[in-house]
Amino acid sequence: MADTSAIKEHMDVIGADGVDVGTVDKVEGDRIKLIKADSGEGRHEGHHHFISTGLVAEVEGDKVRLSANADVAVTFEEEA
Repeated sequence: MADTSAIKEHMDVIGADGVDVGTVDKVEGDRIKLIKADSGEGRHEGHHHFISTGLVAEVEGDKVRLSANADVAVTFEEEA
């Protein structure tokens, strides 16, 4: 598992396929909280989503790279 202590605010979260998943708001426990602007549409709009740090493959530069493709990673998101 990657060193999640290196994850900082405003880092880009990228799927294994290189597709953008969102932007880090902060890390809360074992979850990455994404900014509200990345919340989606409809009933998903206007609140934070979380991704498990267990999906983090690596942290490099200003990017958090996930072990799953973006379309799969979003199915694991939790809502707040």
